[in-house]
Amino acid sequence: MDLTGLTRREAEELMAELGQPGYRGRQLFQWVQARRVTTVEAMTSLARTLRAELAARATVSRPGLAKLQRANDGTRKFLLMLADDQEIESVLIPDDDRLTACISTQVGCPLACRFCLTGLMGARRNLTAAEIVGEVLLLQEALEPGERLSNLVLMGMGEPFLNFPEVERAIRILCDELGADIAPRRITLSTAGHVPGIRRLAASDLGVNLAVSLSATTDEVRDQLMPINRRWPLAVLLEACRAYPLPNRRRLTFEYVMLDGVNDSPDDAKRLVRLLHGIRCKTNLIPFNATPDLPDRPSPRERVEAFQRVLYEAGLIATIRESRGKDISAACGMLRVEEDRQR
Repeated sequence: MDLTGLTRREAEELMAELGQPGYRGRQLFQWVQARRVTTVEAMTSLARTLRAELAARATVSRPGLAKLQRANDGTRKFLLMLADDQEIESVLIPDDDRLTACISTQVGCPLACRFCLTGLMGARRNLTAAEIVGEVLLLQEALEPGERLSNLVLMGMGEPFLNFPEVERAIRILCDELGADIAPRRITLSTAGHVPGIRRLAASDLGVNLAVSLSATTDEVRDQLMPINRRWPLAVLLEACRAYPLPNRRRLTFEYVMLDGVNDSPDDAKRLVRLLHGIRCKTNLIPFNATPDLPDRPSPRERVEAFQRVLYEAGLIATIRESRGKDISAACGMLRVEEDRQR
């Protein structure tokens, strides 16, 4: 049993099985999630005999840190080794008064979006809730003096909705006030457009933010850029977005990767305005991060700004999201483990 992946209730149930009162389960949860210990032996508020009994049937996992890179802008990329020697990447992104952790939910990704390096890895496997939580705990251990993790985005490797049971469990653990105590409003789950997942999240009580990668205004173009569109085309996707329940003062986020001559024309901008009409949202325009392994080129800056002006003039909130950590391949769409990159 991996204690890192247990909710507080499950920790209490485990201690009850061992004949312990409920508060021992809360202590166990706090040792793992708040104090971030990595062995049962370190839980010194528990009796030695109880620790021995617990250690015989449970472990506390944590990914191994295989490599740490620091970009010129302060972004840090972590190459993490999992227990079966699979590797993932996670990123810490500083920005004024915020520090955001970008977390992976799968090893690789099966969706093969044309503008994303992770898709070239293919699908290896899903992460467990313990591995997702372990990513966050490891990043918290790596914080420098005075730093505090303020935001969490599930925008790293993988499509979160293809691993939703484990993702949901991990979020509940990370939001627990006796653990990492990350507020749901500071967590953003990003999807390439998995409509059943959007509906499932809408029906849940997780309370996190939702970001949808759109990146095209016609099915013809989106089919080429994001094969998931062939399963759930734009009309179906946007219907799910319109039905998504938004708390007061919250907005959906639409991500739009800007590709030279592909999706960046004035007509694209006007179509995007029509597509998003009536949805309380904001749009992040993301300059494409070009690499030799991907076929497209980034839109010229003046075209990105012209695209933004069309959205502004229509009353939409549109932000150009500057790339962070590009010099260490930590920017949007660039996560791909080193072994696979070399191969």
